[in-house]
Amino acid sequence: MKKIFFSIILGASISYTYSQDLAVTAIKSGAHVKDTTSTTVKDTIKAKPEPFAFGDFTWLNGNDRRHTALLDSKYFTGRVLLDFNYTASNNNPIDHTVVGSTALARDHEFEISTAAFGGDFHYDNVRASILTQFGTRATVVPRNDLSVTRGQFDLATAYRYLSEANAGYHFNVLNGINVDAGIFMSYVGLFSYYNAENWAYQPSFTSDNTPWFFNGIRVQIFVSDKLKIEPWLINGWQSYGMFNSQPGVGGQILWRPVEWFQALTNTYYGADTQDKPGRKRFHSDNSIEVRYFKSTDKSSFITSMAFSLTGDIGFEKGDGVNGFYADPVKGPAQYFASGMVYNRVVMDKGHLGWTIGGGVINNPGRYLVLYPTGAANPIPAINTGAVGSSPFSANPGDQFHGYDYSTTFDIMPNDYLTFRLEVVHRHASVPYFAGPGGVTSPDGYNTTPVDPSTFKPDLVPSETRFIMALLVRF
Repeated sequence: MKKIFFSIILGASISYTYSQDLAVTAIKSGAHVKDTTSTTVKDTIKAKPEPFAFGDFTWLNGNDRRHTALLDSKYFTGRVLLDFNYTASNNNPIDHTVVGSTALARDHEFEISTAAFGGDFHYDNVRASILTQFGTRATVVPRNDLSVTRGQFDLATAYRYLSEANAGYHFNVLNGINVDAGIFMSYVGLFSYYNAENWAYQPSFTSDNTPWFFNGIRVQIFVSDKLKIEPWLINGWQSYGMFNSQPGVGGQILWRPVEWFQALTNTYYGADTQDKPGRKRFHSDNSIEVRYFKSTDKSSFITSMAFSLTGDIGFEKGDGVNGFYADPVKGPAQYFASGMVYNRVVMDKGHLGWTIGGGVINNPGRYLVLYPTGAANPIPAINTGAVGSSPFSANPGDQFHGYDYSTTFDIMPNDYLTFRLEVVHRHASVPYFAGPGGVTSPDGYNTTPVDPSTFKPDLVPSETRFIMALLVRF
């Protein structure tokens, strides 16, 4: 779902420009990547410190781990990403469909999740970013945006092959102010949309059920080289379009006072329920990351150790629901409470990584829960299969509790390549994940005629999944 705020960012994409001849390192605002271009202007004027460039923040979860941008030039910094995986569920669904994930789509098959090409343009104080989106994510993520069913002109088709497309202007005020318009990534829930930047492959419920993108305007205000304040005016909660007449508003505060610590908070307010303009949504996402060990001994096998801690709280209120408390007149409780924690150990001078972690979720009303795929989807207009006799409901008062835990092992020959092995177990309080019978049809093919009055998708409350992935980022 997630969930494109590219700078709710734990590591927001910035192209920071001092003047016409000053080259820009177009890397996320947390990644400490060397500027390999001309520094003529830096040598002749006293510029203010570049935001978050005082330390090496490549250790962060959800952040670019490259130390150098290879595809860099005076006016353009290129980006190329490939995410290739093979995943296997212990449930072995007959239709090979993964349910309840935005990182995965196909079970027991080789899959190209993401193939992305593009980069960041920078000339004078003008800036622009574009990154294509091919692979299964071009279907998996846009399908969670139901705003595209409003009106004409298919926004899901128009935008689905763009993960980022925005442009703006840099103002030489404070330590820099960027004003950008377009589609940009969201980092509500800490994890990056790009798995090469994450400590684990399958995000926890907190991250996977909050936005991955936003469509609108952001303003990045770098108060100092350690603090960013970023307000947004957007169409809505991970939506290409707008559900009602009111745009969503929100913002992020990102603080890195020292190299080993980060704190951030993201806030959102909007009306994101179809035909319910009086139902307002509020969400608060909060994380800290601490690198509590860094070796000073070059012969040490343990390079560094760090943890991330995230807590989210939110609610919907009005037009039949009542936030945190049920009311006989105003309606049942409808809120989101979740948390996740991960610990990362990096070894062998950065060539090996081991992560353990997990999280919990409680979402009465299921208003942020990813709808199960295909036949179990409650909205026929976006089904990939039959409606089925038992659609997954998301009515006010419907309960959903879940937890997950995982362990991840990475082999990293260099900054640009990761081989990943992961085992993740997820559990829900209601049947939710694809069982052996799948969610599409009796034989698993969506071309097979299905009687929607009799076919029942096979949903089960838990799954254990094994993931192998090849992640490349230049």
